[in-house]
Amino acid sequence: MTDLTLSATGTAAKTGAWQATHVFYAANPRPFLLTCVRPLVTELEEEGLISGYFFINYWLEGPHVRLRLKPATPEAEAEVRRRTEEAVDTFLRERPALYEVDAGFLNDFYNTLFDIEFPGAERGHYTGDDGRMNIRPNNSRSAEPYEPEYGKYGGTAGIELAEWHFRHSSDLVIDAFATINLHLRTVLLGTSAQLMMVMAATFLPDRAELTGYLDSYYEFWHRAFPGTNFIGTDEYDRNYAALAPGLGERFARVRAATRPATPEGERPRLPGFLAGWADHCAELRTRAEKLATDGDLVFRSWDGTRDERVTDPAVALPLLLSPYMHMTNNRLHVTIRDEAYLSHVLGRVLREDAA
Repeated sequence: MTDLTLSATGTAAKTGAWQATHVFYAANPRPFLLTCVRPLVTELEEEGLISGYFFINYWLEGPHVRLRLKPATPEAEAEVRRRTEEAVDTFLRERPALYEVDAGFLNDFYNTLFDIEFPGAERGHYTGDDGRMNIRPNNSRSAEPYEPEYGKYGGTAGIELAEWHFRHSSDLVIDAFATINLHLRTVLLGTSAQLMMVMAATFLPDRAELTGYLDSYYEFWHRAFPGTNFIGTDEYDRNYAALAPGLGERFARVRAATRPATPEGERPRLPGFLAGWADHCAELRTRAEKLATDGDLVFRSWDGTRDERVTDPAVALPLLLSPYMHMTNNRLHVTIRDEAYLSHVLGRVLREDAA
């Protein structure tokens, strides 16, 4: 299947179909992203073979990176596939992951996720004779169908916007892996917290709305793991003191820098990579608002029974913010547990600062 995009002259041009490669790699994905994905994408773009890419981390059938590449033309599809497979195979041969997810905590954890997310008949495709989730061979790759989540991101137009955003998010994370000590837990959580601050404050500049959203975001993850102690409450409050100092002041600076522009003067500029992230999030919000007011966003209802066209940006923006924010944390390799913790802390910081 090919897609149509507008060329620089405004005429419709055919692009190739998105390609998805799942790379099963039971280790931190940083080496794979820096020494395989980045040079591969750079090479393919310099030769005009692709027009977009992004990646996510996933756990189904074992930890893996899902690399998505969009060939620039249908004629480029075969070459993009060949180059991708060659680059991935070379990396796995030279830098194999040594850990096997066949027993122990991680296997149990992934099976808990599996039981929660696949409770019904659809789980059969992924299970073995023992009823537990299959684990793909470590250090392997698989070409898989690209299956966009139209219902989550607002239909065809929403997916196109998400793909544009995911490219920027992927670049940001790979740059961060190259320049920031994200292997240190405190640095990782601090980076994630600041990116969450910027995106959430850009989409929801009103303090009360933002506070309520962060609280509901934490509650969503708390409800997502019923019957487990995976998402804490008392534990998060006990750990609050370790992260809270300075967050209130920093969040205030972020909110000042991301608030809507006024005729009275320019907004303060955020430092470093946060400034570029803030500019991107502002453009992302503008594009999402336009899609909503134009009637181009169609979401699947929470119960999965119907499609709902959302034309009010005040409704559409929180719907999009959650998956956008979650997928950036996903690329950073931030756990859901830590993401829930950060949203809890950030919501509490806003409440206490207001008080």
